Amino acid sequence: MPARPNVALSVLDLSPVAAGSSGAVSLHNSLDLARLADRLGYTRYWVAEHHNLPAIASSAPDIMIGQIAATTEHIRVGSGGVMLPNHAPLMVAERFKVLEALFPGRIDLGLGRAPGTDPVTSYALRRRQDAGEDDFLERFQELLLFESNAFPEGHPFRSVRAMPQDVALPPIWLLGSSGYSAQLASVVGAGFSFAHHFADHDAVGAMLNYRDGFKPSPTRSTPYAILACAAVCADSEAEAERLTSTIDLNFVRRSRGEYAPLASPEEAAAYPYSPAERALIARNRRRVFVGTKATVLERLSPLISATKADEVMITTMIHDHTARRHSYELLAEAFALQP
Repeated sequence: MPARPNVALSVLDLSPVAAGSSGAVSLHNSLDLARLADRLGYTRYWVAEHHNLPAIASSAPDIMIGQIAATTEHIRVGSGGVMLPNHAPLMVAERFKVLEALFPGRIDLGLGRAPGTDPVTSYALRRRQDAGEDDFLERFQELLLFESNAFPEGHPFRSVRAMPQDVALPPIWLLGSSGYSAQLASVVGAGFSFAHHFADHDAVGAMLNYRDGFKPSPTRSTPYAILACAAVCADSEAEAERLTSTIDLNFVRRSRGEYAPLASPEEAAAYPYSPAERALIARNRRRVFVGTKATVLERLSPLISATKADEVMITTMIHDHTARRHSYELLAEAFALQP
């Protein structure tokens, strides 16, 4: 086995919905996986926010965070992330203050710039004619002002307090898949999580620029970068490839605008891929780490080293929950996690 990188290991969970199953089952599977991750010694368990996607049940991260924190003991629990364009900053501040009050020192507030859905659903979430505008910076600044009580004289929100007032917001992380997100995280002095699992942008450049440009803030004195990756780990290379066929078919369908629950490996194996679709899969596979624990570690290690990541966060979007659990067990062994 290759030398183990000296990094923390965490989970990013989208609550995948398998064909033939249900969203309710997927959410309960997330609770089960979180308990496993807690026992195995993972550092964090983050849940995503997506809407109107049949393959993803994770639409309300703040609710899931409370449920997961209540059923685990040690692991940090957070949002990966709250899509700030969908929410009033005051609401985000108050919900995460409540979570921090209930589970002090265990909550993370990860924020994303995208709506996590299509334009029509985004409009339904926000009910504003300008729902297509990028107002993330305005909302982010407003969130920080609610935390610091620093709205200027004459501002309509100057007398508004995010409650409970005596509880600080949990640590803020900015999520992104571009150099812009990395730069923003460095300027405001936040933690940064790079979405390698779907990014077209260079992870190395973004993460190094974040570290080089980091400016200390009242909440964070040094940079801290998380590398979020897709990985499928199994006892054999063949089994890992079989499980990953679900990801392949899902990627092809999404490229055509087709959104469906995750297909089984059997359905994926029977699918008649065109040469163009196989080329599309091959390109996407460069972002997915597949194989035995030794293979996955061997492929991941150079990227961890090049990005100078402090932590790796793994997402595994496969059909079978038992196989998904086992993938995280194998990764825990590969990274020598201590319960």
